Amino acid sequence: MPPTGLEAVFLANRDKLVRFLTARGAGDAAEDLVQDLWVKVAGRMDGPIANPLAYLYRAADMLMIDRYRSRRQAAVREQDWVDGQGADPPPGTERAVEARQTAEQVAATLASLGERPATVFRRVRVDGIAQRQVAAELGVSISTVESDLRMAAHALAALKERIG
Repeated sequence: MPPTGLEAVFLANRDKLVRFLTARGAGDAAEDLVQDLWVKVAGRMDGPIANPLAYLYRAADMLMIDRYRSRRQAAVREQDWVDGQGADPPPGTERAVEARQTAEQVAATLASLGERPATVFRRVRVDGIAQRQVAAELGVSISTVESDLRMAAHALAALKERIG
């Protein structure tokens, strides 16, 4: 069954969205942002969109702005930490145990997907390596990397729902 609706518009304009984000300054992160865009809009359940292409471009732009703000805030937090102004007190034992248990659940969830999807997720989302580079490292296509990322995102979203 061929894709329809927003999915069809996304697939037909995927390369244009990557070029748009690259031109807006995303650089190597453009592929990752387009993947994030797809994960975000694929789960959308609130009816038809009057102009799906404009919607996708606006959503892509907002994702890029969010990423820029997040990185800028992280840099400020890092500088505050270095200066000793923004250092949080060490977490309590209870919080540390809870965080360790959550990390173990995430690791188990990723491991249950298989070695390649877990590796792809860690390399792209944790290490910050571009999807294209991860695909080359593993000897798979970009679409395989994107499929593995989608699988991991869905599994982790389900885990998040279970643990609250």
